[in-house]
Amino acid sequence: MMAASRDLPFPLAIVCLVLIRGYHPLPTTSQVPGTYPMSPQATRGLSTESFVFREDDYPDDEVTVTPITQSKVSPHGQKTEKCKYNPCLESQIPCTELAASTGCLCPGFTLHNVRPQPPTLTSVTWNGSEVIVQWCAPYSHVTAFSVTVGGEQRQTFGKSRRNGGVGDIEHISEVCVMAVNDAGHSQGSCSMFKPRDRSLPLKAGLIGGALGFLLLLLLAVLLWRRRRQRKQQASISLDNTTETQ
Repeated sequence: MMAASRDLPFPLAIVCLVLIRGYHPLPTTSQVPGTYPMSPQATRGLSTESFVFREDDYPDDEVTVTPITQSKVSPHGQKTEKCKYNPCLESQIPCTELAASTGCLCPGFTLHNVRPQPPTLTSVTWNGSEVIVQWCAPYSHVTAFSVTVGGEQRQTFGKSRRNGGVGDIEHISEVCVMAVNDAGHSQGSCSMFKPRDRSLPLKAGLIGGALGFLLLLLLAVLLWRRRRQRKQQASISLDNTTETQ
């Protein structure tokens, strides 16, 4: 009996726990669709719906999206712009120097150890005394410009030049301009030059002189005939006077 009385409190404790669980069920995981399992219980007095953001709360006409763009800023603290550089004008500050001094954007230039891109030949004209060649510089490191006529070297100009005279060209020839740097020559930008017929003024002078000579000859013939007619008339009048006497 003493052993049974000692073991009695333990079964009573188990029965008490079973009874307590029956009146107060332990928390279990939520099985409601749309909820997360093992989520903590909501605070008393507050509804979880108050924390849900609905589309009705933000009408479409009130929602604006502002794009964020990144502007390039130069080391001088200013917004970068393209350098004011025209490759067809001469005596300009090189674009690389402009970019270094002002922080402007310069088109991509090839380095000094790379053969330059070819320049752009714009015109080959005769100015009355010699042939003038004009070109635009490439976006490359250039130390000089070379002009060839008929495949032969004719003139070399400085890196800041954009035109130059190459003397007289008597026959139809191919005129080319090339850019030069430490790595060599670029490919040539070429155009065919056809000289004008310079014998035309001489021909015009000869034709004009011949026409003038013919006019003078015709005038002399007319004067001679007129004088002859006068002499004949004078002789006829003399004969008539002698006959009347």
